Amino acid sequence: MLLVLFKKFLGKRQSHQAEKNTQSPEQLVRNIQDGDLRLRNQFITDYQPYVAKVASRFCKRYIDPACDDEFSIALGAFNEAINQFSPQSGRSFLGFAETVIRRRLIDHVRKEQRFSRQTPYSSFEVEDDEDNVVNPVEVHQAMEHYEKQLGMEERRSEIFDFSRCLEEFDIRFAELAEVSPKHADSRLTLLRIGKMLSEDADLMRTLVMKRMLPIKELLGKVEVSRKTLERNRKFIIAVALIFHGPYPYLRDYLRLPEHAAEDEKEERSSANE
Repeated sequence: MLLVLFKKFLGKRQSHQAEKNTQSPEQLVRNIQDGDLRLRNQFITDYQPYVAKVASRFCKRYIDPACDDEFSIALGAFNEAINQFSPQSGRSFLGFAETVIRRRLIDHVRKEQRFSRQTPYSSFEVEDDEDNVVNPVEVHQAMEHYEKQLGMEERRSEIFDFSRCLEEFDIRFAELAEVSPKHADSRLTLLRIGKMLSEDADLMRTLVMKRMLPIKELLGKVEVSRKTLERNRKFIIAVALIFHGPYPYLRDYLRLPEHAAEDEKEERSSANE
């Protein structure tokens, strides 16, 4: 019943929004990215029902915007999507936003699951209506099974989305294994270049807008030759897109040694608390 009312409420809000402005979400986001802060706040407010709907669909339960952490996470991801959306990508903004929201909720679920593994099995013991104690081991196994199935589905979705993104740069996902440097040192150097590129807003804007690697600009920031950048163009672009986009699973495969050490330190700190 709550979901039915929620859908009706969402329909009314979206109808009102359509009457309120005739611009597409893509056009509104473009204006927001140009610096219209007031429009950003109004846009986020207007689409809160949409964000709650996406979060509810992902969690397979009603997400209450007033008290559920998942809504706050989803709303933050929606704002993140506004910053990251590229009008030249050919994708709809709402489709892109849903992808970002799902990725951030996945990160949240994985973090919660990691925490739950530190909790003693006895804390899961509950009694049902017939005073039967639920086996905590079965609960734990069910949680792991759910996480594994969810992870497999999200990995497939993430790879499919990334493959479509690569096509915009005339790169096929299957090519990545072929263009990946064979030597570990070379691969590590290019991974760092790709990550550095992803963190530079101006360089990423050039990459996305022109669909080409900004080699001239990169030469002033890295200690490799033009020939190296040109020869590894596809690999560097792919790495930059992974670090810049909503791809947590793919980023796990590209973890740099310094980041792996940081993660290990964080896990040890959490275990000792």
